Amino acid sequence: MKVISINAWGGAEHDVLIPWIRGVDADVLCVQEVTRTPGGSGWATFSDGERTLPQRLNLFDDISSVLKGYRSHFIAHDAGPVTDLDGTRWRQDFGIATWVRDDFPIGGLDARFVHSEFVNHVDWTVEDRPRAALTVTVRDPSSNRTVSVVQLHGLRDPAGKHDTPARADQARRLAAIVEQMHSTSDIVALCGDLNLLPTSATFQVLGRHGMIDLVGESDTRTSLYPKPIRSASYFLVSRLDAVRHFEVVQQPEVSDHRALLLEL
Repeated sequence: MKVISINAWGGAEHDVLIPWIRGVDADVLCVQEVTRTPGGSGWATFSDGERTLPQRLNLFDDISSVLKGYRSHFIAHDAGPVTDLDGTRWRQDFGIATWVRDDFPIGGLDARFVHSEFVNHVDWTVEDRPRAALTVTVRDPSSNRTVSVVQLHGLRDPAGKHDTPARADQARRLAAIVEQMHSTSDIVALCGDLNLLPTSATFQVLGRHGMIDLVGESDTRTSLYPKPIRSASYFLVSRLDAVRHFEVVQQPEVSDHRALLLEL
């Protein structure tokens, strides 16, 4: 069973991202920074007062169009305005999505906020954006094991990736999800752009609930990211003996984040 996690950067590298997704052959694909604009397609501009970025109007549909034979699940953290190339203003949902190959039976779905709650912004804000975790529990037909895959785009703080009370609360809420999944699953995996340093207390909290980090201090950013802090994305599992292969994927560069690949 192959699980891949990637922060897609809103599809900014669309021309290399989409062919890579088409060919990567994931059984479960977890994507952060997914945009969804019903009725929209093509390019848009996002601005939150700190950054102005190109992104896809509907990255969710872009990815779904090349993943035939998969079921998709999208969770919106929040929504706000973007402008397309013609200057038309759209309301865009922003969140995370998981795609599951059709021959992997889904036995459970769970989605809940781990920071704040859904917000419909008049204008995008920099601080205190809501965050949700999405869990898909599948039956791996090759091993006949039940695997819960939890993904998250962790709370972003413009001041940095250091521990804060808000991140501590997020960790406690994540641990509650993990504990619930332990009761029904043979293996629990947790992945995503957690926006944390490797020394974060979050890993101690999750460790007390049986989760083991596979990334550590590995560089999870690509050459498209110029800042010196290179930690962002992580992959944790409840059983090391179930890991056949793990890799921080260096090439191709499909985002400012490197993809994480886990084979169970």
